[in-house]
Amino acid sequence: MSEAMRAAVSLYNDPRFFSEAEVRIRNNKLRRQRIFRRQVFLLGLASALFIFVFILFASSIMADAQSDEFRPSFKYYRTVTVHANDTLWDIASQNYPDEEYSSIREYMSEICKVNSISDASDLKAGESLIVPYYSTEFK
Repeated sequence: MSEAMRAAVSLYNDPRFFSEAEVRIRNNKLRRQRIFRRQVFLLGLASALFIFVFILFASSIMADAQSDEFRPSFKYYRTVTVHANDTLWDIASQNYPDEEYSSIREYMSEICKVNSISDASDLKAGESLIVPYYSTEFK
């Protein structure tokens, strides 16, 4: 190879004119670059995964935290006797816990489910109903 050809090859970096040693050196350099890029990618992926797990763990700890004023309420059941002219709406409105149910209809549906009542207007005087209530005292 002439001096002018070597200069042209070095200018254009054309691998057709490289010797076997230069091709091997070039291939090893490219292989090392690919390995380095893969290691950087895996390090970034591992770092992102670690940060994700840390944030998930921290948020689960924060979600379980309760304020100092928190008092748990416990669900209990009591028996209520139906009097003459009582409706399920009257019984539910007398025992309705505002904090535990979103509406009185939801509370009435639970009373019907607990007592296996299909028709709420079919209550008879002297009948006993099981009604849920909530208390902060553990019994």
